[in-house]
Amino acid sequence: LRDAVYRADKDNGDVSKALTDLQRHVTSHMNTDLSTGNNAVYPPIQLRYTYERLREANVKATNGQVYTDAQAHCESLNSTDFSGRNRVPCIEAYVESHGVQQKAIPDSMYKFDFVAPVWSPDLAGFSLLAAGLFGVIGLVTWLVGRYMKSHVS
Repeated sequence: LRDAVYRADKDNGDVSKALTDLQRHVTSHMNTDLSTGNNAVYPPIQLRYTYERLREANVKATNGQVYTDAQAHCESLNSTDFSGRNRVPCIEAYVESHGVQQKAIPDSMYKFDFVAPVWSPDLAGFSLLAAGLFGVIGLVTWLVGRYMKSHVS
């Protein structure tokens, strides 16, 4: 399921459905771990391609706005120039001076980690419960046997 999330992220697919499927699996099964190996990154699910696509779209939108502002500014300075020949240096100077300012996009919106429950109602959970119950029964039986042995004789 983790690979399905990465594949959907890379292919610009339905990431939210893949994340929901992964979350349902992790939160309903004991001992599920999303990290891979000892050098795993935290959080383990990072939607790198979705984040990069959003940043790229943000840069394009910001660039477009800077050029639009530059054109409006230079038209107001040279309103009588019909050919635009004198506006080109003005627009270039405006874009250089104002530059492209990128809005900060919080990357935490594209990082995920799901926590597995300590116990879940599946085969592993019921096996753990049965082992604990038999352990308690065995301990109680042993304690009662020692008590009876020491007080009866």
